[in-house]
Amino acid sequence: MQSPARILVADDDADIILALELLLQQAGYQVLTASTPAQVLQFAAIKPDLVLLDMNFCSDTTSGHDGLQLLPALKQLELSVILMTAWASIDLAVQAMQQGADYFLQKPWHNSTLLQLIADRLELRRLRQRQWQQQQLAQQERSAWVAHSEVMQRLEKQLSRIAGSDANVLILGESGVGKSALAARIHQLSARHSGAFVSVNMAAIPQQLFEAELFGHEKGAFTDAKHKRTGRFALADGGTLFLDEIGCLPAELQPKLLRVLETGWFEPVGASKSQRSDARIISATNSELSSDQFRSDLLFRLNTLVIEIPPLRARPQDIPALVQQLLPALCRKHHRPQLQLSPSAWQQLQDYAWPGNVRELQHVLERAVVLAEQTELHSSDLALQPSPPQPPSDQATPLAPMGLPPFDLQWHQQQLINAALQAAEGQQAEAARLLGISRFALARRLEKS
Repeated sequence: MQSPARILVADDDADIILALELLLQQAGYQVLTASTPAQVLQFAAIKPDLVLLDMNFCSDTTSGHDGLQLLPALKQLELSVILMTAWASIDLAVQAMQQGADYFLQKPWHNSTLLQLIADRLELRRLRQRQWQQQQLAQQERSAWVAHSEVMQRLEKQLSRIAGSDANVLILGESGVGKSALAARIHQLSARHSGAFVSVNMAAIPQQLFEAELFGHEKGAFTDAKHKRTGRFALADGGTLFLDEIGCLPAELQPKLLRVLETGWFEPVGASKSQRSDARIISATNSELSSDQFRSDLLFRLNTLVIEIPPLRARPQDIPALVQQLLPALCRKHHRPQLQLSPSAWQQLQDYAWPGNVRELQHVLERAVVLAEQTELHSSDLALQPSPPQPPSDQATPLAPMGLPPFDLQWHQQQLINAALQAAEGQQAEAARLLGISRFALARRLEKS
């Protein structure tokens, strides 16, 4: 459940503070109060979601100097600020907006108008934060693209032709092979590269939230919908929407997705008006979409162009570049000195079959970085121990690598998943059958690994 937004109310009038505190608390917000400029700066350091700032903290002044003096410090913290004053003038309003105020509000206010203004500013803030997160994700995905091997060079040439169109693309490939990086690469090469690249993992969304996640929802549309939310189609307008694990889309939502692909129109949950999204759709799956679970007419819309990304074992020439990219980032993440790989470690990385592909490579390197005792990683640090899908009952369960508990559940689970994927030649549906779990459950475990 999403925590309530925190609003800082800053005013030297105790009655105004009390009135705003009661109003905002009844609307479901968490309220902080400050009556002096020093308190404003103190609370601003904890980054509230919005600041309602009075422009005068001295009863004998109407200049607005106090608020204007505080405003630069608040904007430096990237806070949304609504300025309030009982002594409004056009010059003062212009000056406040020029210095970065989000809105200029004159006292006395109308409660409904103020609440709607706050909701709009908070929604805009959430939208900007999500766009920033998506931009960061897109940047990470673009940096993860490696195409040094011959097979990937052929794929790169194919991308240069595909990216020039707005046709929908379906990416095929094993789990962890880099389908999201490929989608980001297509976006980067396309005419939409200046627009948003919005990614959503269909396997990670609870079934009851699929529609709201894709199309958004209005305030009060369902329980806990306390604020309006913008969906992924709206966020991707003018850019690219990447639907990973498209096979996990529930059957009852497939007609709505088909409609938006055909017309561009959709309705947020609880809305009475339709919205339009001009988003290019790139989807991905690691197993065949069966006709009994997935509409054939929707599939025809998704697979205008089909690209298959080869598994990592088919392009070992890419492993050095991937390692050189991943290893420094992992060292920084875990505050470790820069590590190098010994010749034996490099050889083991080249010889291993990588049933979990690039995701498994990252997992192996991250574990080695965390447990490393020296600045050079050896083959023993990588702990690559592929297990058969079903070990004979008379053999003991293999122990986890040194440094992990012998009954480390996560490690053993990952080994079984890797072995099942290897036995199933990367087909996730078959691997799930071998493990005795649903494909959806396997997709969730792979996402967490």
